Amino acid sequence: MIKKAALVLLTFISINSYGWGIIGHRAIGAIAQEYLSRKASKKIERVLKGENMAIASTWMDEVRSDDAYDHMETWHWVTIPDGKTYDQTEKAETGDALEAIERMVNKLKQGNLSEKEEAEALKVLIHLVGDIHQPLHVGTGEDMGGNQVKIKWFWQSSNLHRVWDSEMIDDKKYSYTELAAAIDYTNKIQVTAWQNSTIRDWTKEAMTLRGQVYDIPEDENLKYEYLYKNWDTVKQQLLKAGVRLAGLLNEIYG
Repeated sequence: MIKKAALVLLTFISINSYGWGIIGHRAIGAIAQEYLSRKASKKIERVLKGENMAIASTWMDEVRSDDAYDHMETWHWVTIPDGKTYDQTEKAETGDALEAIERMVNKLKQGNLSEKEEAEALKVLIHLVGDIHQPLHVGTGEDMGGNQVKIKWFWQSSNLHRVWDSEMIDDKKYSYTELAAAIDYTNKIQVTAWQNSTIRDWTKEAMTLRGQVYDIPEDENLKYEYLYKNWDTVKQQLLKAGVRLAGLLNEIYG
């Protein structure tokens, strides 16, 4: 039975909870591909049967229409109220983003999976590392990850979650390859630091961004100023997700 805190977000999936949208997820996959070791790259190409990680990154959203994957609905987010740690939260028995990432890493490391099981576990991992870097996928449990925060985006009705998932990215008119190229600027020190952080560190990092994310003008009409204040954060979170995903995959396959 799903516990109370998770029940608050049970309808989260049906209301625009597609972390980063297609462009964002594919940019993360494309960036991660660049930071793979040669050995990991070859093994992942085998597992995905030649499909690149950018395209594989959206599989978890694409199978939402298949009842066979309904058990994955709660995996797209994690709820950590302000002032609490993950260990102090109530959890859904079907899992959450943090738990599912840790579980997929363990499954892939242990091996002994069928081709289908391994490919699906890998695609889930690729997607969820992206999701957990979208700040509103580390929710407070109060507003369905910003879906209930009704605002306008350049005078058009929207909600805060959708703005962070896709609307700021879509405003730039990038393809996913252009977005990846535009934000992929790192140095060895950054890469080492980001890849040496833990999955739980990533959720804490997302929580520190809440003040910025919820800093909404009184008229609730988000326009150029909100985009200007937050675009660097969007770029940084996408880049960190790609670099950290590659770090996990090098650890598993490298």
